[in-house]
Parts: sequence; C-alpha cells; structure tokens
Amino acid sequence: MFFKRIVVCLDVRDGKTTKGIKFKGNVDIGDPVEMAEKYYKEGADELVFYDITASSENRGIMIDIVEKVAEKISLPFTVGGGIASTEDIRRVLLVGADKVSINSQAVKNPSIIEEGASLFGRQCIVLGMDALADRAMPSGYRVVINGGRTPTELDALEWAKQAEKLGAGEIVLNSIDTDGVKQGYEVNLTNIISSSVGIPVVASGGGGKPEHLSEVFTKGNADAALVASMVHYGYYSIKEIKEYLKKCGIPVRLDW
Repeated sequence: MFFKRIVVCLDVRDGKTTKGIKFKGNVDIGDPVEMAEKYYKEGADELVFYDITASSENRGIMIDIVEKVAEKISLPFTVGGGIASTEDIRRVLLVGADKVSINSQAVKNPSIIEEGASLFGRQCIVLGMDALADRAMPSGYRVVINGGRTPTELDALEWAKQAEKLGAGEIVLNSIDTDGVKQGYEVNLTNIISSSVGIPVVASGGGGKPEHLSEVFTKGNADAALVASMVHYGYYSIKEIKEYLKKCGIPVRLDW
C-alpha cells in the first residue's frame, strides 16, 4: 500500500519561519528549529525547509539552520533555496538533508538536475515548481521563479516532463494563485502534472482544512500534500488531519 504523505513546510526568512499569501506580506511566526521538532513529534511524514530569499538575494542557503533542524528530527527532510551547484547539493546533504529542492536555479541551469541525479541519486533531487494560471500557456499554467517575482516562458507541464527526463525524482508543485489563501489546492494543475509524469507529485499552496487534502489526493491524484498555515496557526494538528483522511478511506501512516 502506498501511503499518502503529509509534508509540513517551513518557509524561512532571516532565520525565522515566515508565512505570506501568494508570496507576499510575509509575517514571522516562529523558530524553524523548534517548529521542526514539534511537527516531527506530532507525526508529520516529511518536512520541507525553504530559504525563501536565497535565490532573489543571490546567496547560499542558511546551512547552519539546516543542520540544527536535521539534528532535531528523524524523518525525510527536503531543503531548498539558493542551491545552484552540485557542491551546494553536497553541502546540504552532508549536514542532514535527505533531498534537495531546486527551483529557480533549475530553470536557469537545467543540467544541475541531471548532474545532481547522477552524483547523488534521483531520489535526492526534487524539482520545486511555482506556477501561475496563464491562458497564454499550452497547459494553462506558467512557471515563475525567484520567489514568485519573475515569470518565465516555460509551460508548467512541459517543464515537469523535462525535469523528469533530466532525473528529478519528485516534484513539489506550488500554485501561486492559491498559496496561503487556505481555500483549497489548485486541483486542476495538480492533476495535469501528476497524470503526466511517473514520479511523485507533492501538492502545495492552499491547504486550509482536511477536506482540501482529501480533494487533492482523490481529484488531483497527488502523492503528498504540503501544509503550512493550517498547522502553523493551530487550526488543525497533524493527527486531526490524518484521522480525517483515514475516515475518508485515504491511506495514511498513523504513528501514534
């Protein structure tokens, strides 16, 4: 049985966990190390750590905070933000990450996916994709980089397929239109991508209640769902989300 995964996201800026809406108006909400340990103990399946300003500020990731988080948890841990070379990938993996998420830098230099997969295994390489609804694109969605600041000429579906061919082992698919709104995931976008690639797709952006996860798992065919606001602000616990999904007949891992 393949369990559907609940992935908690920590967006980090200036050393603090932060949350915004549609990539804007971010507010600091806590210490990423303490929050990571909390979600690990509560039963999260995976944790994602994004240094959200590393690419736009043209700097490396906050490796010291990554290392501190890794020391507190024992579950799959993905790290992204400002990873621009295989040496960057190596550094992040060496301090405790299991996977690296490459977003803007993969668009600028697609060979980093291929090189990373060859050196470290495709299971370590995650394509982070931020997409925006745009009727001008063949799939209806445009890839945006640099923390949602820079539109590209890439179609979301074609980029997903290309990244898989290059060696990406997973895609974290974030809808800018639904990010932080808590009104549900972009199910259509998720289904388009997940139905067209053979690697796991993690739905991101818009989770506000357990029903939203159920919908993106069943109608969007997502393999995992990323949550942030709904757990950061205490609206729901990981346990409550999983118990709801279990009642809906969706296979989830229960560790308590």
